[in-house]
Amino acid sequence: MNKFSVALAVATTFLAANSYANDSTSTLNAVKERGYVNCVIGNSFPGFYSLDKEGEWQGMDIDICRGVAAAVFGDASKVTFLPVQWAQSFTSIKSGAGDILSKGMTWTLSRDAGQGLDFLDTYFYDGQGFMVRKDLGVTSVKELQGATVCVLTGTSSELNIADYSRANNLNIKTVVFDDSSVRNTAFFNNNCDALTNDKSGLAAQRSAAPNPSDYIILPETISKEALSFMVKQNDSEWANVVKWTFAAMVAAEEFGVTSENVEKMREESESPVIRRLLGVEGDLNKGLGLTEDWAYQVIKNVGNYGEIYERNVGPNSVLGLERDNTLNALWINGGMMYAKSFR
Repeated sequence: MNKFSVALAVATTFLAANSYANDSTSTLNAVKERGYVNCVIGNSFPGFYSLDKEGEWQGMDIDICRGVAAAVFGDASKVTFLPVQWAQSFTSIKSGAGDILSKGMTWTLSRDAGQGLDFLDTYFYDGQGFMVRKDLGVTSVKELQGATVCVLTGTSSELNIADYSRANNLNIKTVVFDDSSVRNTAFFNNNCDALTNDKSGLAAQRSAAPNPSDYIILPETISKEALSFMVKQNDSEWANVVKWTFAAMVAAEEFGVTSENVEKMREESESPVIRRLLGVEGDLNKGLGLTEDWAYQVIKNVGNYGEIYERNVGPNSVLGLERDNTLNALWINGGMMYAKSFR
């Protein structure tokens, strides 16, 4: 689909969705009636949301949205992806155009309390860093005295760099952009001394550079960035569906349930937790308004959290990010990833 067609499709969806924005219909009912989930993402963030050579969306955020579609419909393909600029991120959900915002958004107090949206869960723990050209001869952020730094406007990165520069007397000069692709191009064309973003984002941007080996990511991490997904505020029915879909992915990894063995686990496992998770026994689906096998459909169609991590951002992916000994490891492995109880 060309850029004009994508823009037209997004605009049409925004207009059509307004009918849902101001009525009392819950998002879950609206999604079921519509027949698919509207997932708001960004334009391109390799590893999290980007188009492959066949024109299909792929990435962690994409898989989360596909998981929600699988939970609701038993079909991970029943989702439409709406790429928007940063400035449209929050309004796209508040207007009713999108059902889920999943685009590497950092959970902050001002966004949580002031945007009319609810953060639900953190699916990736990150931190802000800096990337520079090797020939600049810089090995630490503290050496960027008076440097120009490319940054996306309206982001937590812009605020963090201002705080860090002030606290360390660096006199950093920011060059702000509305579009991440324009920002990246400016940096790779040597219009800025450094590029700042979440470190996962820097890895993604370096992987897309003309000569990736010409750039290094500096060692310092200057912030905590909890990348999380959001839904419209005060719609607990829909929020429950989205957050428990993600919880099912994490729980499945913890209990060793994968997309490859989920059929066998469903038929043979004697674990009461796994049997409840996969809908073999109990009635956990009733409170969600979903079918008994909703979590089974999520795992079968999309996979558990570990599978999603590995194929999109893991060591063998384009980003090559290690998971061991990081916050993104399961809690039983010293990380922060754990699901609430399925009971």
